Amino acid sequence: MSKFAYMFFKLAYKIRTNGFLLMMAMLTCWLQPHAGTLSDPIFGRDAKDVTVSVLTVYPGKIFYELEGHTMLRVRSSDYDICVNWGVFDFNESDFIYRFVKGETDYMAAAFPTALSLQEYKMSGRRVVEQVLDLDSIQTRTLLSEVALNLLPDNRRYRYNYLYDNCATRPLRFIEAAVGDTLVKADRMSTSTFRQLMSGYHKNYPWYQFGIDLALGSGIDKDITVRDEGFAPVRLKALLDEVYLGDGRKLVKDSHVMIDTPDCGAVLSPTPWYLSPMAVSCAVLLVGLYFVIRSCRRLGVPRVFSSIFYIVCFVAGCLLVFLVYVSSHEATSPNWLLLWLNPLAIIPGVGVWLKNCNRVLVYYHFANFVALLTITLIALFDIQSLNAAFWPLILLDAVLSCQYVATMKWTRTRRF
Repeated sequence: MSKFAYMFFKLAYKIRTNGFLLMMAMLTCWLQPHAGTLSDPIFGRDAKDVTVSVLTVYPGKIFYELEGHTMLRVRSSDYDICVNWGVFDFNESDFIYRFVKGETDYMAAAFPTALSLQEYKMSGRRVVEQVLDLDSIQTRTLLSEVALNLLPDNRRYRYNYLYDNCATRPLRFIEAAVGDTLVKADRMSTSTFRQLMSGYHKNYPWYQFGIDLALGSGIDKDITVRDEGFAPVRLKALLDEVYLGDGRKLVKDSHVMIDTPDCGAVLSPTPWYLSPMAVSCAVLLVGLYFVIRSCRRLGVPRVFSSIFYIVCFVAGCLLVFLVYVSSHEATSPNWLLLWLNPLAIIPGVGVWLKNCNRVLVYYHFANFVALLTITLIALFDIQSLNAAFWPLILLDAVLSCQYVATMKWTRTRRF
């Protein structure tokens, strides 16, 4: 890589707001004069002169960094670059909407290794290099596929959180090079996707709360050990266990490039009193207080229940969007729709309307049955629920029972 290209990358890194666009422009400029060499299987070099490594970046403090990051390092006497499949432009138009809808495109890009490492050193993230023991044919095949993927027409791909991300992409290229599946698909994992995520997100309970809300029973199914490689830090451990067909270990050398604690960049745990469970229990206690007070007055807690069900309505609308519109992996089916759905607007508004008692009684009876159903679904491990959901589900059941009982008692008293 030319000195000019390296300086341009360094300048782009310093200009944070438009860094992505400048880097992409530089990558395009770099690819053009190298079109001939990039179409060559090994960038115009003898494969014996090229070393391929997997770089694993340990978790960072931002929520999308909690599983770590994976890059391929390609090094020869002429260049030293990292190929990164985790590039996206947050400033792209409608990024948030397309991310929620599951239509986010990521890109493959090549950066100087020194520049890539500088970023992770500044953020205090540990980086480990695993040097792959590939022969010249395997190296040639790998670099040929990577070079093809880096071309402007090929570098964009539709991101999938579980099956097509910055970790699974390099794994596929390595498997294509060695001509075999590195981690056998018939080896079953002892964990589910949700359980693995919970471990990576243990210091970020609100993030896990959101994942457990948005993702349905698909992340509770049995998975293979290979599927665990969706998380870069887990992929690193899997690669250490791989032997090639001729008995060689895939990883011939491993060393630390940036030495910090494994999770040194991750934020400290959320205080217990600010955790989802603490907040849910507080809402439950407040709700029970209003229920008991309203029972003494032979009524229902209209203000509290209205607020509660309107919040359920908003959450239900989001779930309907994720289940029926979004193409995200595992958002459908989501049995939480039995609890959180747009029908919650009925008690949210109906409690203020005259002559709506019968409709509300029917709703609360059906709602109680739905809550019992989702409890059974959780008990039979069809879909695992976040622990912080249970106080809210209990409160919902209490509100439904209290409304039906109050209306029945009031009607009996009239007669």
